[in-house]
Amino acid sequence: MTISMTTHDDSVAKRNVTILVMAQAFLGAQMPMIFILGGLAGQSLATNACFATLPISLIVLGSMLSATPISAIMQKWGRRTGFIIGALGGAAGGMVGAYGLYLGSFPVFLVGSLLTGIYMSAQGFYRFAAADTASEGFRPKAISYVMAGGLLSAIIGPQLVKLTSQAFVVPFMGTYLTVIAINLVGALLFLFLDIPKPAPPSATAPRGRTRLELLKTPRIAVAVICAMVSYALMNLVMTSTPLAVVGCGFTQNTAADVVTAHVLAMYVPSFFTGHLIARFGVEKVVAAGLIILSGAGAVALNGVELENFFVALILLGFGWNFGFIGATTMLAGAHEPHERGRMQGLNDLLVFGGVTFASLSSGGLMNCSGGNPVEGWNAVNMAMAPFLVLAGGALLWLTLRPREAMS
Repeated sequence: MTISMTTHDDSVAKRNVTILVMAQAFLGAQMPMIFILGGLAGQSLATNACFATLPISLIVLGSMLSATPISAIMQKWGRRTGFIIGALGGAAGGMVGAYGLYLGSFPVFLVGSLLTGIYMSAQGFYRFAAADTASEGFRPKAISYVMAGGLLSAIIGPQLVKLTSQAFVVPFMGTYLTVIAINLVGALLFLFLDIPKPAPPSATAPRGRTRLELLKTPRIAVAVICAMVSYALMNLVMTSTPLAVVGCGFTQNTAADVVTAHVLAMYVPSFFTGHLIARFGVEKVVAAGLIILSGAGAVALNGVELENFFVALILLGFGWNFGFIGATTMLAGAHEPHERGRMQGLNDLLVFGGVTFASLSSGGLMNCSGGNPVEGWNAVNMAMAPFLVLAGGALLWLTLRPREAMS
């Protein structure tokens, strides 16, 4: 039975947030698992080292291609249906990926990666679902709490990699089989969501702005740019991190530990990011995120000792959290409810388009732009600079505009 939506105590929103936090923690564990091993598995299967990170790029591409269809499905049939489809896509990706490893086939493995992108796309809507039933005051906290569910995924995922990556004769196959189980079991969580399906539009209902009109809205445009840059730069650096760590003489387990620290840093701030937004304003929080991302690049360029990897990746996680959650909150308050499906699908299409480009660039910069892993790692981190300038300039432009001209 659906809980009444007439109360104003956010009880429904809090129940939904709890379920989404659990989904973020359990289902979300597959993402650090795949990001740790995707490049290493690609390196073992690809005939050209420049394509080592192509599996991760295909995941992001699959997410980009899935964003608009999944958003449309959720708009018509509800969040629950979209999230279950995402989990089934993740299970299919794990299955095909495991089969590709068994065959030693890079193309088959890439198909599995593309299917995994369906789950990644659906996971991106958890944060929007948290806001659906929340009051305006609870909305930034709801988004932050759901993102904080990734804290457990940061612990669960890498530990499962350590336990499963060498469990079979075929390296990494055990991890991909575990991904199948995670998706099939985790899909059951969504049966308990209580988010009403959007009402079908009536003949007199407002049609809302077109996609082009939405993107011409200054606040929406800046929110999308900052989300794209925050997510793309995080992905650019994280995709190459396991290759850089192992390439600089450390072990695969050490690479998993670095990624664990990074993903923890991505989600630990979520416990207070919403409070910071409420107190200082979303623009200042996004600006702080961009500054911290630049600090991550500076630390990475300062050396390839183990502490440099840890500090740089921790800063990368903090910067992503402030930048991406801030941009999400900015976007959620800049469009009307009847524009939700159109705008959120467009946002994730653009964000994951940028992330796809970053992921594709990461492998080339890491393995093919220098004569050794150190030069490749430096190239990856130097590539952050122009995009940080773009996002920072856009945010500054928005804050300097007259308040009445921002919407």
